[in-house]
Amino acid sequence: MPRIALLPGDGIGPEVTAAAVEVLKALDEAEGLGLTFEPFPFGGSAVDATGEPFPEETRRGVLAADAVLLGAIGGPKWDDLPREKRPETGLLSLRKTLGLYANLRPARVMPGLEALSPLRPEIARGVDLLIVRELTGGIYFGEPKGMSEAEAWNTMRYSRYEVERVAEVAFAAAEKRKQKLTSVDKANVLEVGELWRKSVAEVAARHPQVAVDYQYVDAMAMHLVTRPKDFDVILTGNLFGDILSDLASVLPGSLGLLPSASLGEKTPLFEPVHGSAPDIAGKGVANPSAAILSAGMLLTYALDQPELGARVERAVEAALKTSPTPDLGGNTSTTAFTRAVLKAL
Repeated sequence: MPRIALLPGDGIGPEVTAAAVEVLKALDEAEGLGLTFEPFPFGGSAVDATGEPFPEETRRGVLAADAVLLGAIGGPKWDDLPREKRPETGLLSLRKTLGLYANLRPARVMPGLEALSPLRPEIARGVDLLIVRELTGGIYFGEPKGMSEAEAWNTMRYSRYEVERVAEVAFAAAEKRKQKLTSVDKANVLEVGELWRKSVAEVAARHPQVAVDYQYVDAMAMHLVTRPKDFDVILTGNLFGDILSDLASVLPGSLGLLPSASLGEKTPLFEPVHGSAPDIAGKGVANPSAAILSAGMLLTYALDQPELGARVERAVEAALKTSPTPDLGGNTSTTAFTRAVLKAL
């Protein structure tokens, strides 16, 4: 019986997580998946309840689960806490605990919804790409780091092993898609970028059926908004992936449409890309699409049910066309949108 650890988190996190769980329970009832769900405190709400953003109870729970479904964390309420007590520090610790070194963020402009994109329809039409971001290395985790009154310093560091293992994930994804991969670095000025490119090239030699090209990150930022259809799988490091995936997330027209999966050594994690949006929390207007699509990725990557994952994606697409939420110019509530997805399923 697959065990799903639920980390609803803060702000709209509990609302969108509840929508995703409804969809999973409906599929469980129809398909006999045998799913069990157990909630755990995490993020700002965990700080309020226990004093820690990632309590020991939650640590044990996620390690024992088959998959983790996370809502969203953080908000101004906790911004002034010491860094080690902030929700975002808990998220970094969660990723490290689970060894989640590969973050998969799809960005797809759904047919018929091109008008939602800030790009011209002819540029947005047909965009369907996947960013694979290295998640546990690079400048966010490199040592030494520190700060004095006069200066601050961080270290961007990668080992060949760290690059090769995330590259293998990206190439495996490319083989199942359009057999095309773009590796993004800054090899012209950074030694770590030079190592990244050499390491990716060695992995590429083991996947000769995948066409590979290399881009500098500054050029890639321009290409993502001028010719996004030219790309399929985009592989990059932690810092560049953080920035580029947020840039790519606007292509479909709303952060509320973007799911993600984080894969690695232990329990895989699935979460919407958007934040906790405390300004609309509790109003019943949050778009649960990203959370529901994240549940679809959970079915595909954690439970090896890609057909069910695809069904979830088609149901969300159908619901978006008939019942858009306020962020997409409609007036459908969170619960009503979830009902539309269930009906489409």
